[in-house]
Formats: sequence, structure tokens, C-alpha cells
Amino acid sequence: MKIVIVGGVAGGASAAARLRRMNETAEIIMFEKGNYISYANCGLPYYIGDTINEREKLFLQTPESFGKRFNMEVRVNSEVLSIDREAKTVSVVNHDNEEVYTETYDKLILSPGAEPVRPPLRGIDLNGILTLRNVPDTDRIKNYIRDNKVKNAVVVGAGFIGLEMAENLHQLGIKVSIVEMAPQVMTPIDFPMAAIVHHHLSSHGVELFLNEAVEAFEPAGKGLKVMLKSKKELTADLVILSIGVRPETKLARESDLKLGETQGIWVNEYMQTSDADIYAVGDAVETINPITGKASLPYLAGPANKQARICADNLLYGNKHKFNGSISTAIAKVFDLTVAATGASAKLLKKNNIPYIESTTHSASHAGYYPGAIPMSVKITFSPTDGKLFGAQIVGHDGVDKRIDMVATLLGKSGTIYDLMEIEHAYAPPYSSAKDPVNMAGFTAENILSGRMQICHWDEIENEKKAGSILLDVRTKAENELGSIPGSVNIPLDELRTHLDKLSKTQRIVIYCAVGLRGYIATRILLQNGFTNVVNLSGGYKTYDAAVTTPETAEHQEPEVDTDTQQEIKHAKTIKVDACGLQCPGPIMKLKSTFDELHVGERAEILATDQGFLKDSQSWANITGNKVIALEQKSGIIRAVIEKAMPKSKEATKAANDGKTMIVFSNDLDKALATFIIANGAASTGKKVSLFFTFWGLSVIRKQAPVKKTLIEKMFGMMLPGSSKALGLSQMQMAGIGPRMIRWVMKSKQVESLETLMQQAIANGVELIACQMSMDVMGIKAEELIDGVQIGGVATYLERAEDSNVNLFI
Repeated sequence: MKIVIVGGVAGGASAAARLRRMNETAEIIMFEKGNYISYANCGLPYYIGDTINEREKLFLQTPESFGKRFNMEVRVNSEVLSIDREAKTVSVVNHDNEEVYTETYDKLILSPGAEPVRPPLRGIDLNGILTLRNVPDTDRIKNYIRDNKVKNAVVVGAGFIGLEMAENLHQLGIKVSIVEMAPQVMTPIDFPMAAIVHHHLSSHGVELFLNEAVEAFEPAGKGLKVMLKSKKELTADLVILSIGVRPETKLARESDLKLGETQGIWVNEYMQTSDADIYAVGDAVETINPITGKASLPYLAGPANKQARICADNLLYGNKHKFNGSISTAIAKVFDLTVAATGASAKLLKKNNIPYIESTTHSASHAGYYPGAIPMSVKITFSPTDGKLFGAQIVGHDGVDKRIDMVATLLGKSGTIYDLMEIEHAYAPPYSSAKDPVNMAGFTAENILSGRMQICHWDEIENEKKAGSILLDVRTKAENELGSIPGSVNIPLDELRTHLDKLSKTQRIVIYCAVGLRGYIATRILLQNGFTNVVNLSGGYKTYDAAVTTPETAEHQEPEVDTDTQQEIKHAKTIKVDACGLQCPGPIMKLKSTFDELHVGERAEILATDQGFLKDSQSWANITGNKVIALEQKSGIIRAVIEKAMPKSKEATKAANDGKTMIVFSNDLDKALATFIIANGAASTGKKVSLFFTFWGLSVIRKQAPVKKTLIEKMFGMMLPGSSKALGLSQMQMAGIGPRMIRWVMKSKQVESLETLMQQAIANGVELIACQMSMDVMGIKAEELIDGVQIGGVATYLERAEDSNVNLFI
């Protein structure tokens, strides 16, 4: 038997090796159009970033060693141009000499892989715009970075490969920006899980441009200008296109082989194409997703290698072994985070009209009392009728890989949430907890499915508010002060039973805590005390905060630390505190109790693995008047050094509270002018000025920008002024003539325009803050705000007001 294989990387090489192991006498020829076979495709970004230092380590075999070991011909730099199915021949060009010849076959295996998507954008062929798919691509990128001393890079596309490239470019000291058309990175996972990644990327200095699309590229000096459809412009020395890949089906298509719904090569369950003598494997083939029952293109090395083994056996022994489809189990390293997914996400299930329930839990990677326990977030989707598992997503620092593999194994066997509950794992304190995070996900899902607890999700909170639901925060008072859902009331869990009279049994109550566990306990208390309409926020405040806080408003900026005294840490008396493994508010409570024992000038160095502590420690120091000396995060562990400061006297506090705060509620031109005249006047005297724009006042800082909106949001947008230039007057509007008259008079009197006053205010350090809640109600998006505006909530305003001695409502 003579077997010809087209493609010599993952699928092709695996099939070739299996064929030889099973049959020593078959004649096997493997064609590869490139110069390399059987290389570590998934390791290419890490070679670029110098994590893998030796290029040779990327190659599992050379053409010569592979051919010798498996006694076959390996012809590299040889491209198969066409297939004559009737004659059972292939036409091949040898690119070493451009000679074209034919080769016969009895059986043919296609493993052509996939090709990078390269859209027809203006300027896309400019020097410095590169893609990564193979070894030559890797060499080009590596050499370009070296030869051009790249300092700034833009990665277009935020899939798994795009983020791996972003990390490895950052590893080389390159400033990285990511442009992604979707509202999130890593589209196979759901938004609240991706939001954790957004904040992590931001904390490492990677700038995210989400909901943005590239319109064109232009040369800019020795570099490039990346033009976005939103009219933003980015500059870069290097652009990496990681928009995605598509199956390489040219050969199959021109040979009249059947293509599937996704335009991949159609194969049956035995990896056989529409021609009985031709099989196909790898990224080019379409298979069935066993969760959705729909055609899919997994683009994963694991399934490609398994398909190759099955294909080889079926080709030799007849169609006996089936490939049952891929559940798309994937994992990626993103700086210190590990992000993994298997099965179907909530959005994929929704797209395919499959009823589902989703649940989010947060657990420690191992026993909390053993050093180094780090939180991980686990989200599962399952059937509302029988609890059948549909998928899982896990984001964390340690142990993510083994947890996703546990769930993937169950998914492959049509497992249920009840199987998650019963998984027996290897337990010892350094490795897990008696109740593993995967068990906890199953327990929580069973509570939901049994009716012991109803849940709501982070994106339903605003609707709950509008419907008049009570938002009940059952965390401690200290946790609540560090941040809460606007409009919620705080009754700590341990005080709940004695304050039931403060809650209405006729209103719906939405309970939340830090991660959901205390919320569940509170839910059970209320339900057994006559409250009938009670739900628990899935994932708690941790999930809500990550999802609603964009990277621009999160703590992605450098922490406000005292750089002058960082070098003095070793000279001051420092108490070391290990709060690793503790969930919020554990680290803050340990910090507070430690500070109660410190004298002024002494310091606490605290280690914590609760990721909210990075933000909370700075907020706690601001509230208590203590001094942050150092604040850093490495490998999921946060280290904060805080010095105890002298309590402020009333006189000092009064002197410090010298800021000016204004709430801008109106969108009248005259009131907006008054606002910025006062703001600039105060700023010129060195005062800290904060302007908080809410409801109609948002129109003052609005600009025209193309954004997607719902019908209601579009209606609001039509009724509101589109920018400051469209503002009317509170008096003498005169059908729109009044505003034009006052602007003309101002110009003739050489009075600065509103727009100039606004720019002067920003230049003078005046804070412009847009109210997040008002933006949501009015349907105004962040992209519609002028540059220089922050987004915040009522807590942001109250913090500024606390430091002010003037508060105006305009």
C-alpha cells in the first residue's frame, strides 16, 4: 500500500508515525510545503519572548531524523498543487528547483492546517505588519524586533495567541497595546471571566482597546500609525496581526471534495472525506461539537493528534474507530494568570438556543491555612432540567490546569453537576482542599437546581434596582466601606438574624457578599424566616466589580506609593503578616488588627492572595490616613508595606479638606459655562477640583462617536444633545437662536468658549468624572465621552466630597 500525506506538522506527522508503527511494509511519503516538520507550534510566542532561549528546542524532529526513524520519505519545501482523484495522483512542485511532478497514491491523508486571516485593509502590506503561524513567521518577528529596536507594539486580536504574543513582547520590554473588535479578550470565555483578564493585563501596563476595529495602517516616520474606526490613532514600531485563522481548504475545494457548514473539509466520524480513499485531519477539518451538536473548527493541537491516530488506524484496518468531536478544551498563560475553558460558554449556548444555567464560584487553589493558597474563579454552565454539564471556565494562578481537566473528563463522558460533587481528588493541604474548587462548583450548582437557592447575575443588577428590589450587602462593615454596589444596604451576616425587622417581606431581596458563600447562608436564613422572594448574586461582589469596572477606571495605573521612602523599608521596624489564602475581608482585618499594635512610624508588610487586596490596601490607607510605602503583585501574591502615620488633628484635617466639588446635573449651556469658570478659577489657586457629571449633565462632556446601542439607548441619544456644542440655554432659548447669540457675544468679547474652558480645566488638573449609573440609565457609552473623563460611582464622589470644603450642585 502506498500512502501519501499532505502536511507535516501536528496532524500529518502524527498520522505518519502511527502508520509506520502499525504497518512496517507500507510505502509512506509525507509532503510539507515549508522547510520544517513536527515542530512545537504552540511554543513559538515563548521563543519570541526569550522564555525558550534555544531555537532548536522548537523542533521535535528534523525531516532527516523523522524519515530515518520511521523509514519513509519526507519531502520538505514540496507543495501539493492538485489531486487527480480518478487517477489517484497528486501534482507536486519542488520549490528548491520549481520542478513539477506527479506522485501516485493508494490512500491520501490531508493535513494542510489553517492560514492566518489577513483582511484587505489599507496599508496592511507595509513593512512591520506581521503574523505568527509557523517557524519562518517567528524568525521574521524575532529579527524585526532586533533590527528595528522595537519599543512599541500593537497586537490586533485578543485571542489566546494574541494574548500570548502580548505577554512575550512585554517580556522583551516592549510597550504593548491590544486592539480587539469584541467587547472582551478571549471570546471563547464569557465576559465576567474575561473581565478578570482585562484587569490583569491592565495591571501589567498593557493598554486595551476593546470594541475597536482597525480601519487602516499608515507609515509614520520609521514606524506605523494604526487607524481605528473610532478615529483613534495608535503609533507602533511593530504590528502583530492575530485576528484569527481559517481552514486551508484550497486543495480540497479544487479537488471537489465536500466542504462543511463552516467551510472546513467535511469528514465523517472516521475522519474520511467524501472520497473513500482520502482522509483528512487537523485544523482544516470540520467536526461536530458534542455539546451543541453543531459543526465546529476547534483549531487545537490535542484533537488534531487524536484525529491523526484514529485516521491512521481506520486507513489501515477499515473504519472501526470514531472521532467523537472536540469539546474545545483550551488553556493559556496570561502573565501570572492561567485562563482555561472547556465545553460551551453561556454565549455559545444562547446562540444555539440551548437552555442553561450558569454559576460562578471563587475558591482557593489549596487549603487556605497552607502557605501560597491563591483564589481561582470557576464558572460552569449546565442543563436546568437534569444538571448535565455543558462547559466550564476557570481563571486563576495555580492549579487551574488540573481543575479544567477534571471537568473536561466529565464533559467527554456526558457528566453532570452531581458528578462534579462526587469527584474524588487527591487531597493534601499543599495541593487542594477537602472540598476541591471543582466540588464546590458542583455543590453550588446542586443548591441552585434543587431550589434551595435562586441566583441572579451581575448584568441583572441594574434591572433589579429599577424593579425596586432591595440590594442587601451581608459583608462586614469594613468590606462595605472599601466598595459596594451603589444603592445597597449593609447588614453583616452575623447580625442578620437580629435585624430581620429592617427588611420587607413583600419586596424582592438580592443578597450579595464577597464571593457568594455568605450570600448563600443569608439566603437560607431569610427563606426560613418568612421571606419568599430572595436571590443570591452569583460570584458575589468580586464578579460584579470585575465585570462593571473597566480597566480605565480600575487600578491599572501605578499604585500611589511613597517612592521617596521605598528604600528605607529595611531601616524601619516592620511586622510581617501572612494573609495568603484568606478571602476578603480577611487580609484587611489582619492589616487593621496589626496596625492596632503598631506605633507611629512602624510598618506592616502583608502578603495576600485575595486579588481585591491590591485595590483595597490602597483604599484602606487613604481612608485611615496611613502611608503606602510599597505595593506590588507577583505570581498572584500581593505585597503591601504600609507605615502607620500620626493621626491627623481636627485642624490639619480641616486644612487638608480644601478641595472643591461640583455635581453637574444640568445640560444648559449657561450653567456649564459657570461650572468651568468656577472650576478654572479654583484650580488656578492650587485647589483640587472635581466635577461629577450625572444624568443630563453628561451631555456637557459628550462627543459624537459611532457605538452600538439598543433601541431605548438610541432614543435617549436622539433626545440628548450630542456634544457641548449642541447645548441649549436655561433661559432665552428662542428656538435655538439664544445659544448661538451667546457664543457670538462671548467670541466678540474675547471670552473663552465652553470647549476651550473645558480643555483648560483638564490641563489645570480638574477631575472630570462621569457617573457610571447615570450613563447606564441614559444609554451613554464610555466611547461617547471626551478624552480626559474618568468614570466613577457615588463612592468616588463621596471620597472627593470628603476632601472638600465646597460642594456645589449645578
